[in-house]
Amino acid sequence: MKPHTKIVLGLVLGAVCGVTANALAPDAAWVRWIGDNVAGPVGQVFLRLLLMTVIPLVFTSIALGVAGIGDIRKVGRVGIRTLVYFLLSTALSAAIGLGLVNLFQPGAGLPADVREQLMTTYRAQAQGLQAAGTTHFGIDTFVNMVPRNPIQAAAGMDLLGVIFFSLVFGAALTLIPEERARPLVRVLDAVGEAIVKIIDLAMKLAPYGVFGLIFFTTSRFGWGLLRQLGLYVAIVLAGLLVHGAVSLSLLVRVFGGLRPAVFWSRIRASVVTAFSTSSSNATLPTNIAVAEEELGIPPKIAGFVLPLGSTMCMNGTALYEGVTVLFLAQVFGVSLSLGTQVVVLVLSVITAVGAAGVPGGSLPLLMVVLATVGVPPEGIAIILGVDRILDMCRTTINVCGDLTAAVYVARAEGEWDPRAVTREPARLQVA
Repeated sequence: MKPHTKIVLGLVLGAVCGVTANALAPDAAWVRWIGDNVAGPVGQVFLRLLLMTVIPLVFTSIALGVAGIGDIRKVGRVGIRTLVYFLLSTALSAAIGLGLVNLFQPGAGLPADVREQLMTTYRAQAQGLQAAGTTHFGIDTFVNMVPRNPIQAAAGMDLLGVIFFSLVFGAALTLIPEERARPLVRVLDAVGEAIVKIIDLAMKLAPYGVFGLIFFTTSRFGWGLLRQLGLYVAIVLAGLLVHGAVSLSLLVRVFGGLRPAVFWSRIRASVVTAFSTSSSNATLPTNIAVAEEELGIPPKIAGFVLPLGSTMCMNGTALYEGVTVLFLAQVFGVSLSLGTQVVVLVLSVITAVGAAGVPGGSLPLLMVVLATVGVPPEGIAIILGVDRILDMCRTTINVCGDLTAAVYVARAEGEWDPRAVTREPARLQVA
């Protein structure tokens, strides 16, 4: 059985077992014990193994990518193309979400008693997010991208700080004599290869880790909450599906010159990993491997674009934030004008860029957007119960958006020919 098939099997079995346990014994102590002491820990170990590789992988990939591109002017051109693509694709995604929520008005039909029940259940969790989360986004965010101490930034998983240092370090390598830089480049290359081997080992645990992560979630809330918030969940999922199947497919075809059917068939490993971990950061190792081995993207382009994308290209998150803000505005009877909705779209794009690439990383900043447009921030408690399943889905679109960006940049730079990618069976063995 192929590795990615094993992972999908673990995903399906975890969901079936979790939903069944929730339906037959929702309050049983043994179900909670299995979740807390078996399924949850196995899933967390798998997630931590992937997250463990993120900082060294980001540093080596970006530094080598910049050094490999060589000319600083060319690095700037690649960077501008990458950032413009990120912003445009993210804005397109948010616009799709706002259009759907205006069309179907999901918040208008939520009964008041259900709203109060959800607020009571999740109010403490919402207050904890507001107290402990990063609920500020402004000019300081850009200033803080320049770390005082890159080691401290790495220890604190400050990915923006690590990315900035890696970009500067890689650029510095291009400015010193080649014979002086070559030994360090070899060391970084060896470190990158070692990290890939660690990822290979981590992915051996993937089917069991995925089972544990999904079982832990579905055994806790089952599908009961989905029924109560069904239309909201359906709008978010429909928006993500439209953006993935239509928008990203068109972008791949028009800007990447690659047939969408070929693109989607070659990135299955990234899709499964993103869905199961709910983390763009944890999916980054698999994403780089998929881009290089399945799509044939040159390492210097993949190593430059994808680490940036794991933090800055948040198509799914922007769509989710836009839908959630308008949904909660409808729930609380707050009327948002067209101009205010444009502000929501802009804020959704900006805060999506600033969101951490970890499970639930967008929630604190989402509360800022709610407060900005006059919706009670604590209203986020209403959707916390279903956030996990939506997090899995929006992370998948985030990761797919990263790969479309790599395809576009590689082709635009003349570094890659889409005709070389055929619809052959996947070769990637890590996921």
